[in-house]
Amino acid sequence: MLYTDSLAANLQPWLDRLRNGDPLTLTRAITTVENRSPGWSELLKAAFPQTGHARILGLTGAPGAGKSTLVDQLAKQYRKQNQTVGIIAVDPTSPYTGGAILGDRIRMQDHFSDPGIYIRSMATRGSLGGLARATADVATVLDASGRDLVMIETVGVGQDEVDIVRVADVTIVILVPGMGDDVQSIKAGIMEIADIFVINKSDREGADRVEREIRALQSLAIRSDRWTPTIVKTVATEGTGVPELVAAIADYQTYLEEANLTLQRRVENWQERLVEMLRDALLEKARSQFVDGSVARYAAEVAEHKRDPYTLVEEIVGKMGKTA
Repeated sequence: MLYTDSLAANLQPWLDRLRNGDPLTLTRAITTVENRSPGWSELLKAAFPQTGHARILGLTGAPGAGKSTLVDQLAKQYRKQNQTVGIIAVDPTSPYTGGAILGDRIRMQDHFSDPGIYIRSMATRGSLGGLARATADVATVLDASGRDLVMIETVGVGQDEVDIVRVADVTIVILVPGMGDDVQSIKAGIMEIADIFVINKSDREGADRVEREIRALQSLAIRSDRWTPTIVKTVATEGTGVPELVAAIADYQTYLEEANLTLQRRVENWQERLVEMLRDALLEKARSQFVDGSVARYAAEVAEHKRDPYTLVEEIVGKMGKTA
């Protein structure tokens, strides 16, 4: 594990090994960032200038949609093009250990011997929105390691799974036949973040109906970038439709570049991420204002109506301003 003293003394060699894709360095760097271990902030600050080259794909959808299998097949396609791939699989948190339930890594074990593919499972650790809190930072580390492509597979929590749009260059929403009216019911959530729709398990009855429902939803509104998300049918277990999905991803990226929207999209994403980063930083600073047991004491005072929570919060924020 990296520590602040060793990191500060050997930062450039670490960055050099990271940029060269050394797997041990990459693993240690990701562990440091994910666990917020000493030196994590310095590492990200130093690595950031090396980023911005990788394409980041986000794959989201309900549990059982076949996200892991599709990621596995996409990785194979991109490796055929001699592109290096990093995969972040955001898994549910184990209720016993707090760690990730490593189902996705087990399903992708065929790639373990390929140095061109790096797979990392992350536990959600209670984070909402389908992403672990440090997922974006881990994607930054993978980008800095020289990966051509970073794929983020979300945990599969349904409509709340919209955080991925703040991180990914291309967001892929995966649906399966048999959802029926569920497509209508989730239109206010993940349906609107899709740059590409994938109807997986399309050999099942009802695939054409899902496609019609998607097209009906698309006719109700025009996106600000005037892109109409492509619909691709796949059978991931057989690799059917995966080359077409790779082509659809390339088409969308070409569209963004030709319309000069690539930078605009990244600016919009960073607006959201900066607000989120500020919120996390301010929350940590607010927590530092509490001494042991003070939260429980404040909560008891509010519950007993000895003081109101609004004045209390104002006082805490005021103290933060004085110590800034």
